[in-house]
Amino acid sequence: MAVLGTGTSNGGCSLLHAAGLGYGASLALDLPVTVRLLDKKPRKELDDSDNLLGTILSVWTQSGRPTPEGDLYWSVKSEIPPRQGLKSSSAVAVAAIKALCDASDYSLENADIVDVAAAAQLACGVSITGSYGDSWAALEGGWKLVDSNAEDARSGVLLESPGPNSDDWNVLIVCRGDRENRPQIEDFSFHQQAFVQALNALQEGNDLVALTWNGRGVVGALNDPIGRKLTNDAFVNGARAAGVSGSGPAIVIFSPSVNTQSIQQLKKWYSRAGDVELIETKIINAEMASVEE
Repeated sequence: MAVLGTGTSNGGCSLLHAAGLGYGASLALDLPVTVRLLDKKPRKELDDSDNLLGTILSVWTQSGRPTPEGDLYWSVKSEIPPRQGLKSSSAVAVAAIKALCDASDYSLENADIVDVAAAAQLACGVSITGSYGDSWAALEGGWKLVDSNAEDARSGVLLESPGPNSDDWNVLIVCRGDRENRPQIEDFSFHQQAFVQALNALQEGNDLVALTWNGRGVVGALNDPIGRKLTNDAFVNGARAAGVSGSGPAIVIFSPSVNTQSIQQLKKWYSRAGDVELIETKIINAEMASVEE
């Protein structure tokens, strides 16, 4: 079995859900993904129930881009819990497209990778907005505020930032089991004020304030009182920012790295919260050079 191509990416968390106002932003987190394109079926069975990888290959070939000959198979190694709102679909899509580029000796600019990822995610139903901000975070780190209704990924970028300094923040993720329902865009319409506050915070450079306001809007859209309580618990135990990510159910919590006592208290508190899994990670900052270009 030969590896024809390899691509890598990472997960992230929401700063602004694109279904709220039509603008989206996600912050890159150190949740790595590796996708390989193979010439034979791997031993480990692939979990691709939404046919995301098959859709990516279809979108790729239909565009006339070169494709390796013969039967093609995928393998995925991911540290992102699926169906948690931690951008697993965007990360897998981005890594798979990079693997296709590698296998075909074909070059795509990052904006073009985001466009292919958005088209595939919309086509197979894993995204209701295209998840442009998620894919940018999976590619470049930091965050970009994007207009989901723009003509393409390149023209859709409105603001960008390397993100809060990774050394300054501890990131704790509370995973709460599989997502039971995928929300519809209309579910967000009654909670726009929270998303407006998140957008204003991003425009003012207060990205973690945006995360908290966005989370308040999302728990309303999801009708998730347990998520609201668990988020509030984070502040009681010393967190500076917390909110449900994506369409849930994971909650992402930020605490100053120097405040080790609060970090330990948060982990202790949520370890007693029932059927949850805790993941400790960090921010991936975008390089300033890419932000200034």
